[in-house]
Amino acid sequence: MNNWRTLFPCLKQKVHDRDLVYLDSAATTLKPQSVIDAVTKHYTFGTANVHRGIHFLSSDATRQFEETRESARSFINAKTHKEVIFTKGTTDGLNLIANSYAAEFLKQGDVLLISTMEHHSNIVPWQLAAQKAGFTIKEIPVLDDGSLDMNTFKKLLDSENVKMISIVHVSNTLGTINPIEEIIKLGHQKGAVVCIDAAQSVAHAKVDVQKLDCDFLCFSLHKLFGPTGVGIMFGKQELLEKMPPYQGGGAMIKEVTIEKTTYNELPEKFEAGTPNIAGVIASKAAFDFMGSLNFQAIHDYEENLLNLATEKFSQIEGLRIIGTAKKKCSVISFELKDVHPHDLGMLLDQQGIAIRTGHHCTQPLMKRFGVTATARASFTIYNNESDIDSLVNGINKAKELLS
Repeated sequence: MNNWRTLFPCLKQKVHDRDLVYLDSAATTLKPQSVIDAVTKHYTFGTANVHRGIHFLSSDATRQFEETRESARSFINAKTHKEVIFTKGTTDGLNLIANSYAAEFLKQGDVLLISTMEHHSNIVPWQLAAQKAGFTIKEIPVLDDGSLDMNTFKKLLDSENVKMISIVHVSNTLGTINPIEEIIKLGHQKGAVVCIDAAQSVAHAKVDVQKLDCDFLCFSLHKLFGPTGVGIMFGKQELLEKMPPYQGGGAMIKEVTIEKTTYNELPEKFEAGTPNIAGVIASKAAFDFMGSLNFQAIHDYEENLLNLATEKFSQIEGLRIIGTAKKKCSVISFELKDVHPHDLGMLLDQQGIAIRTGHHCTQPLMKRFGVTATARASFTIYNNESDIDSLVNGINKAKELLS
């Protein structure tokens, strides 16, 4: 996989006179040259609006825009392009579902389940919808190792009027891989609709919505080596057909009069206004890049990096890894005794090492583990064992400076 490093120009730079060691891919991935070139090409030669003009530039931009939709459909194996909605990102997709499905079809007495490990974007939208519709949100707890408490989940399904479940596939903080296949199956047996936050999983494992049989699924392209400001919201066609539009404006209409409006067909019904055209078009290059990779090879390579980092971290006195579930993605959150994560992050930055520090938009999870913040290192295909060595050496140097 190290050959892929040459495709990411960001890695060629120096930070504070040091070679960049980028270990923050869980926040956003670096971009291959093909994606960068696609953005530049659109603005240089193809600037035009989509779905509106009959001139060449507009028609060509529309063609490329819809080619990306087909690439997205194929990537997640949706049945039809009508099930693929372009959004601004995972957060936007979850808000769409919360407003257009939960707030419309859940009512007082109904229960929606989320877990302690959810990103804020998979908590707050449901809270806002619950305030409107009157349904109740209940929590699936997290065990000491960072895995879901599946026994409590099953008890909640049996004892509560659960109508919807929204769960993260991979925790952005812990790296825990949740058993979403089992969760979806059990949820459906109780008649619940299941939504998956796949922001952290799509770059690491094959996600097949038909095989999973999930009802909704959201992810962001910027975590998939693509541009920021572009996301995919998958929904089963039968659900999307009955949901009202999330936003009103151009493109999502058939006919507008002062008295009333008739709405467009799927997927345009949920895509009001001028979209991030360059970002969507360039996202095809990201899907093409992912299509050139072997997911099993990705899994094996990243698992090796995770195991190596875990082993070396265990040898650092005073370092505690938070999240030790058996099934993990290539993310490690940790704390260093008597060292604030922000101080550690700043000292590592001076050595050219980029990690993430803070609560990672998972404050309920921080509270669960009795911390206010952690340091987080995340690995992907352009990382290597040398990056881990640099991180370990950097942590040891920081310990010396702060002791």
